Amino acid sequence: MKYYCIGIKGTGMSTLAQILFDLGYEVSGYDDHEGYKFTQKGLDERGIKIYYGHDHDIDKDTIVTYSVAFKEDHPEMKRVKELGLTIKPYAEIMGHVIDEFETIGVSGTHGKTSTSSMIKHILENTIGCNYFIGAGDGMATRSNKYYVVESDEFNRHFLYYHPTYSIITNVECEHMEIYKDIDDIRNTFEKFANQTKNLVIANGDNEEVRKINYKTKVKFYGFNDDNDIVIKNLETDGEYSKFDLYIEGELYGNFSLPLFGSHMVSNAASAIYMCKTIGISLEDIKKHLKTFKNAKRRFEITNIGDTVIVDDYAHHPTEIKVTLEGARQKYPDRKIVVVFRPNTYSRTKDFTNEFIEALQVADKVYMTEILANREKQEEYPGVTSHMIADKIDNSEMIEEDTIEKLSKEKGNVVVFMGCADNEPLIKGFEKILEK
Repeated sequence: MKYYCIGIKGTGMSTLAQILFDLGYEVSGYDDHEGYKFTQKGLDERGIKIYYGHDHDIDKDTIVTYSVAFKEDHPEMKRVKELGLTIKPYAEIMGHVIDEFETIGVSGTHGKTSTSSMIKHILENTIGCNYFIGAGDGMATRSNKYYVVESDEFNRHFLYYHPTYSIITNVECEHMEIYKDIDDIRNTFEKFANQTKNLVIANGDNEEVRKINYKTKVKFYGFNDDNDIVIKNLETDGEYSKFDLYIEGELYGNFSLPLFGSHMVSNAASAIYMCKTIGISLEDIKKHLKTFKNAKRRFEITNIGDTVIVDDYAHHPTEIKVTLEGARQKYPDRKIVVVFRPNTYSRTKDFTNEFIEALQVADKVYMTEILANREKQEEYPGVTSHMIADKIDNSEMIEEDTIEKLSKEKGNVVVFMGCADNEPLIKGFEKILEK
């Protein structure tokens, strides 16, 4: 079978392409972005062909899938329709692929990638696993029993999945261009939870998660004592977050996690219980959690002299706030600077006040204009980054051509945030530091 992926450098599409290739299918794809993106590393390693024009041949028996950033009027979308090719949403294809395995579906408004990556890391170092993680990482072989799948609620994609086990890290307002309100979001997560076959592991500290009517067996985790799995005695030492985990009132173990922020510890608790459930020993869980390195663009640290550069995918106010708080935990005596590139006009409009509050956790704020790949400015008149930046003291606008503004931040912790491509900004800052 042959697959052609439009928008192949997108995080989800890149991952799917890699998985299809690993399962023995012919895979190629198209993308508008000719420059290098971190999501293409796995594509390049597999020799998957990426096209940028519209004059190459596509066999008639090829199944086409596409990123939602590509609308029906895009030239490549119009071309494959004119060719009469079969076109399917990528989540539908992924749903069929994972049905062959025992699936661990990791869902939630935030924390999906980090939690999926923790489980993947522990299983890879013990019994092996397939994985589908939306940071451009994917791998599959039919010899593995388990499939770790980041299960995205965007466009209700995860409703194509019927996992053996699932995790719900939290439920909040997000993607309001898709959902009517928080009730619509929660009800969609409820459908996903009740498509789970064996067990749901859910964040009991989250109010909306608690409101879900679970028909599948559920275990709650978190910091509050009314959970089945309880985190206690959290401490940090600059290198690790250290905590105890209690299950049904009994101490299960003491753990060290090389990440910071209570949200990361909460993610770890769900990953620990998931691995315990499928038979991984306490000793192995502890050992491999301690060596975990977070997924791409999840608090990725580069040190240049005495300056710390952090690249992080955070793009929702909650993610921004907890990530900046984690930076303060790790670097309590340093100035924290944030460079934020907003993505989508709708999110900027819906969460203006929340962005203002979250960004003010930093000591200094720089913002770019909005970089949207699936929305048009004319659909959101008047919505710009100035709606946020102008309400924050000690903030200013920045772009690649004004990156010299960051020269005064040498010696500080500079956190680049956003789900859009921040690499040009980071590379520009690195050149300043190397001078």
